[in-house]
Amino acid sequence: MLKPILLVEDNPHDLELTLIALEKSQLANEVIIARDGAEALDYLMCRGAHAARQVGNPTVVLLDLKLPKIDGLEVLKEIRSTPALKSTPVVMLTSSKEEQDLLRSYELGVNAYVVKPVDFKEFVRAIADLGIFWAVLNEPPPGSYRYVKPH
Repeated sequence: MLKPILLVEDNPHDLELTLIALEKSQLANEVIIARDGAEALDYLMCRGAHAARQVGNPTVVLLDLKLPKIDGLEVLKEIRSTPALKSTPVVMLTSSKEEQDLLRSYELGVNAYVVKPVDFKEFVRAIADLGIFWAVLNEPPPGSYRYVKPH
């Protein structure tokens, strides 16, 4: 069973471009969309609107840095401090080239930090490469996704 990709993005334009890029990479993984940090944490923690979702962590979290409600760094901090989530791969996907954002992300345990390219073709290529790496090539931690048979 393929694990989903969690895409956390509040900008409608970047969200659409990322979905197009993932589609072009022909990944079969479902893409779960969260539009703010609170929704992302609800999904990851199986609470709120996501309380009944299938148990298991996504293959990768593509996380924007600047988010409403709870920013990307806080989401990352929460992921890394939660035992059931701390080995989940997180890629910061952001427009920020600021050194402090980069340093803070790595201090908090991000797996990769990718600055969104401005050029459409470069953006599509970058997202497709990310998707293929994390969904196909990367070997996830054991037990990172458990299929629960419906009753």
